[in-house]
Amino acid sequence: MSLENFTAIIRDKAQSLDAKGKKIKVDLQGDGIIFINGATTPPAVSNDDNDADVTLIISEENFESLMDGSLNPQMAFMMGKLKIEGDMGLALKLGELFS
Repeated sequence: MSLENFTAIIRDKAQSLDAKGKKIKVDLQGDGIIFINGATTPPAVSNDDNDADVTLIISEENFESLMDGSLNPQMAFMMGKLKIEGDMGLALKLGELFS
């Protein structure tokens, strides 16, 4: 799946996300960035590499598995397939993006 497809899916799912003014970045390890700006309503989604309250670092392949439901976010984290930098509490609330 392409970065554009991932961005479109996240943009759609973010419409109902209550990000409470927080900024979230998904770093696809050299394959692009998905940035969710929760300071706007609905959250704005772009491919800008901005500062964020939490950054999820994951390969494009593993991100696709998260998005299609074949990889559980908690398992991905415990297996080292998903790294989190920043606000861990916020990261835990992002499960709805991956369902």
